[in-house]
Parts: sequence; structure tokens; C-alpha cells
Amino acid sequence: MHRLSRLSRYAVATLRAGALVSFVSLVATSGASAASPDSNAGPAYGPELQGFDYPYPVNRFDFTSQRTPLHMAYLDVKPSQPNGRTVVLLHGKNFCAATWQETIDTLSGAGYRVIAPDQIGFCKSSKPAQYQYSFQQLANNTHALLASLGIKTATIVGHSTGGMLAARYALMYPGETQQLVLVNPIGLEDWKALGVPSKTVDEWFDRELRTSAPGIRRYEQATYYAGQWSERYEPWVQMLAGMYRGPGKRIVAWNSALLYDMIYTQPVVYELGQIRVPTLLMIGDKDTTAIGKDFSPPEVQARIGHYAELAKTTHARIPGSTLVEFPDLGHAPQMQDPAAFHKALLAGLAALH
Repeated sequence: MHRLSRLSRYAVATLRAGALVSFVSLVATSGASAASPDSNAGPAYGPELQGFDYPYPVNRFDFTSQRTPLHMAYLDVKPSQPNGRTVVLLHGKNFCAATWQETIDTLSGAGYRVIAPDQIGFCKSSKPAQYQYSFQQLANNTHALLASLGIKTATIVGHSTGGMLAARYALMYPGETQQLVLVNPIGLEDWKALGVPSKTVDEWFDRELRTSAPGIRRYEQATYYAGQWSERYEPWVQMLAGMYRGPGKRIVAWNSALLYDMIYTQPVVYELGQIRVPTLLMIGDKDTTAIGKDFSPPEVQARIGHYAELAKTTHARIPGSTLVEFPDLGHAPQMQDPAAFHKALLAGLAALH
């Protein structure tokens, strides 16, 4: 971790007044450092994000899966005035439990207990040398975590890859899913069937070893934030890039490769019509996310990742679903326009009563 004086200069230089004031302490303690857009300089974190502090206490769920002792890190934020409901927040591929901070603050302030895990293979959770990744397995792990906490029913909110997982969870545990909320989920189309070339796990691994802060930043600006950029997003760039600068780079890249293979080969789109729980779709229409789009032929690139269309087709597929669209937002509406997103989220959750 860098010295506090350097971090303080970074925090002052990069966090605009009034924007995510609570992030100042997070960035300072996490070791984010100033760097030019083309530089990969910055903090180095351990393979389980050691050195990067979360905004809430991190708990640990120990369990055995596939004959391997594992642990899931998770946040458990209890409201001061409970309304009796629990919301589970499932992060995306390039996200962690900590990236839900504003959503956690909003939900707990409204009376919801909030559980936000880091899935196996991600962030502060175990990164096994070998693991048969599947959305069924991750859903089972999440269900076991909730059971250990005595939580029998919950609203499941999934963003991006977490949306694929949330949909799988609702299909596997419909009686325990009070409500399903999908925030720009991926997997709304079958990229393999649409012509995205396959990659071996070894090829994914080689690709992941080249991960850098400039590459992360360029991709997130174009896709997550619809071409816009704010320095309040920078801590999340450094969060990801820091694991690839650290001593656990290869195990982080290996697990990422296994996870990309899971995402590519296990589309949920064919089963959306089987979802039987109240479902809220929250879609930033300017999102263009599609796994493998960057190495696909031009004709394939042209026909995938159109979320303004995917929003409507998905809404039609999921019986009785409600669709909320954000016309000017990208892949991460909860981070790009927190006020608009959380207003719609709270209204959608309240509609269940």
C-alpha cells in the first residue's frame, strides 16, 4: 500500500466534491494512486484483494465444495429500522461486493437487510486452482450462504454476470426467491450461436494475463458508462487492475479464464420463459456488452449487444415482468446515475407489497 500522503493527494485530485464523499476514505485506505490514462502504474493487491478495504465489515463463509475447502467473503448490512425484507446483491464479472456501496446504503436506509457476497473466483473470495464453474454451482453456494444466515426468502438482485446467476438462482429456488431484479444482465442472447468464436480456457488465460488499468478503463468508459467518464469510477479500475499487478496475478487470471468459459458456454436465455417469480428488469439502453465481441468478425459484432432491443425481448420472455429503461445509460446504471437508478429500484421493490 502507498503512503497516506500520496493517497490523500490522489483522493483530493480525483474525487469531485459532493460525489461519493464516503469513497474518500475507501480510496485512501485502498491504495489507489494517480496515474495517466495510458499508465498501468498503481497499487498491487493480493489474490483475494488483500490491501483493498471494503466500505463495510467483511464476513467469511467457510464451506467445502467439489472436495475443496473454500470461503466466500460477504457483506451483511443490517438496517437501523428493519422492514422485514432481505435483498441479496450479486455482482458482475468485473465488479465486487464493494461496488454495490451506494445501493447498499440506499437499501439499508430504506429498511432492507442487505447481503452482498463475492462469488468464488472473485475479489476477496477463494480462487481455487481447479473448479468446475457453473451458474448452478454458484447459485448453490449462494443458497448455502443464505441458509447459514437463517435467511429463508430474499429479493435477488443481479447485475451483469450476476444477472445470469440471479436468473439461475430464481429457476433453482423459486420458492425462496421473493422477487428477482435483473440489472443489465448478460446472457440475454447466445453469443456462441450468434457467431462469436470460441476460445479455450488456455486462450482466455493468456488474454487475462494482459489485463491492465488502461484497458479496463477504456472498456468501462465505452460500455459501462456510455462513453462518459468520471474520476469517481477510478477506484474500481484500480481495484481490478491491482489484482493483476500483485503476487497472485496468475491465479486471478486463471480463475477469470474459467469464469469466462462458464459465461460463454452457459447461456440462460433459453430458460427465461420458465421464470415464475416477480421480476423487475432495469436496463441501461446504451449498453453494448457482449462476451467476445472484441475478437468477433465485423458482421457478428454488428448483431450482438443491442440492449435497447434485448430489454424488450427479455421483457416479453419473462412472464409478468416489469421493465424500467434508462435511455441514456450504459451497462452500470446504478453507478452512472445512482439517483435515478435507486429511485426506480425502491419503487420496484415496494411494488411487491
